[in-house]
Amino acid sequence: MTRLHVLIAGGGIGGLVAALALLRRGVAVDVFEQAADPREVGAGVQLAPNGTRVLCALGLESEMTAIASMPAGKEVRLFSTGQSWKLQDLGEQAVARWGAPYWMVHRGDFHRVLREAFEARAPGKLHKGARAEGFTQDADGVTLLLTSGERVCGDALVGADGVHSRIRETLFANERAQFTGIVAWRGVVPMERVPAHMRGAVGVNWIGPHGHVVMYPLRRGELLNMVGAVERDDWRVEGWSIPGSTAECLRDLAAWHPDVHAVIRAIDIPYKWALLSRDALPRWSVGRVTLLGDACHPTLPFLAQGANMAIEDGMVLARCLERYGDDVATALRRYEQARLDRTTRIVRGAQDNAGRFHNPELADAAGAAAFVDREFAPDKVEARYNWLFEYDALSVAV
Repeated sequence: MTRLHVLIAGGGIGGLVAALALLRRGVAVDVFEQAADPREVGAGVQLAPNGTRVLCALGLESEMTAIASMPAGKEVRLFSTGQSWKLQDLGEQAVARWGAPYWMVHRGDFHRVLREAFEARAPGKLHKGARAEGFTQDADGVTLLLTSGERVCGDALVGADGVHSRIRETLFANERAQFTGIVAWRGVVPMERVPAHMRGAVGVNWIGPHGHVVMYPLRRGELLNMVGAVERDDWRVEGWSIPGSTAECLRDLAAWHPDVHAVIRAIDIPYKWALLSRDALPRWSVGRVTLLGDACHPTLPFLAQGANMAIEDGMVLARCLERYGDDVATALRRYEQARLDRTTRIVRGAQDNAGRFHNPELADAAGAAAFVDREFAPDKVEARYNWLFEYDALSVAV
């Protein structure tokens, strides 16, 4: 392979993983991040074995272990009574079964690990305050256009610039996002503020007739992350750093268990955002330009696979450019072909979980028990998650 130069628009999780995977394969990389001081907001991220095996292969296991919580498992709890059911075992069993851990991390901590790793391995190649405006391409290369007026030339361009991707807009007509009818609340709280019986190393998915609440530990158990999704149609702002109020959050979850209320009251500022839905793209690549992560397959956060998909994308993309790098267009087509069916299935699976987590049968405790026994039976949980976790971006055919 001749030495390639790849331009990546977007220095988030997916862009940095792609950059690190490319560097390990001898590919020159420049990453262009619009933020002048790139820091991810304070929220939790679940990294399943399909994502963590990539991070370990990139040499980041010790850094990630230092910031992560490794949950023993997950459980389901009913919104009204607090009754609980075991969902799945994780912890050491995840490592034994899938060959990689299940980590729950603070997004800011995770982004810092990736950013520092890239800057150490490619000094000066993370360009901050550099916002992508568009691109041009021809048979000989691609030129990234920045809003500053700067033009940067390379052999390939990756649009890892998120759900509002400018690279996607330039490649394809931008479809309108559709409001899902769901508003999400999020907050991170020091674990010492949480009732003692809720401080275990377990992820909890509270489910109810018109919403659900996810809670799990972060930063070696020092923090508790909470995300609550409720059905309402009077808030349609997608940005997820908009402060709400404790009183409003409590009103949205008024019928929920006192444990949920205790966590909400412990949050300094709860943030809210409207969940919008976009169809997964049927095509990601044109010539020397492709997309990655939320730029091409934005998803609802109901399978906890958004970050994992971007991590997988980054590794598969690097492998394709390594194998077919003398023909960039072919490399990007093979990347798209390797990823398209899986990511589309994940996006649809997340949509399906909205109906499962918010089902009307959960309103009555007796009906809820029958519903959980049916929908969260071990064989169904196995079918829903095993295919996700066993996927190996390091060896899947490209």
